[in-house]
Amino acid sequence: MERRPELLPLPQLHAFVVLAEELHFGHAADRLGIAQPPLSQQIRRLEDKVGHALFTRPPGRVALTPAGRELLPAARHALTGLADGLAAARAVGSGRTGRLRIGFAASLALTVLPGLLRTHRERYPGVDLDIREMTTAPQLVALRDGTIDVGLLREPPEGDPELAFRTLLTEPFVAVLPTSHPLAAHRTVALADLADSPFVLLPREAGPGLHDRITALCATAGFTPRVTQQAVEWQTVCALVETGLGVSLAPAAIRRIRLGGVAFRPLTPGDARTRVSVGRRRVDQRPLVANLLETIAVGPA
Repeated sequence: MERRPELLPLPQLHAFVVLAEELHFGHAADRLGIAQPPLSQQIRRLEDKVGHALFTRPPGRVALTPAGRELLPAARHALTGLADGLAAARAVGSGRTGRLRIGFAASLALTVLPGLLRTHRERYPGVDLDIREMTTAPQLVALRDGTIDVGLLREPPEGDPELAFRTLLTEPFVAVLPTSHPLAAHRTVALADLADSPFVLLPREAGPGLHDRITALCATAGFTPRVTQQAVEWQTVCALVETGLGVSLAPAAIRRIRLGGVAFRPLTPGDARTRVSVGRRRVDQRPLVANLLETIAVGPA
């Protein structure tokens, strides 16, 4: 059986390197913060393990032997490698490095996402951000199976046993109308006035919470929306509205989508709002995730 090389104790290697640099027992002991006798003992134990003297000790002078000169580069490399490893482990353990996978609803790219990511990159430049555009339902699946670490989504489910959510912001709904629609000439729109119009909405499977929120608002206004077209992305919803295929209700952030044939109008009354939340797995207590949640709580620098 091949004999495994013997591992040398790191404290003895440290003492050896310091003495090799100082070539003076008194100076080396002061630098190490110990007395000379313990330093001498460390060196002798190391020499016993090596099987050869590492220093010559003529009166008033300390010098490296050939064995000591051979050991010195390897000892420095070992100590440097340990220091680098400790620093890397501390950085990962504190969440200052690593890979953070973030899912986000597309509409948030129009509002909070750019500032949030910029601030987090400034605070934690060693963290690799993996950003994935996903609607709410796929985000919930990805959070549960660990495909993403954090989700930024709309209208998450209540009381989920696996996932924890915290409200990031709320924003009002707006009516999305083709400019040819009679209500586009108004400054505000009463939701009940849209009862006879066909609707373009996100399919429920893409975001159950948001879909149910919109249909509940319509029910409160006294009607069930007649959905004639569906689209997964808000950009597509607005494009279908522009062609005159219907109207829609959308978060106010969608107003940043510039289409010449689309009008965005505030609703009356103006208390209808949608909730944007940040979600994570309840069991995930890593600093990598906690640091992002702190960035969100503190807000842009």
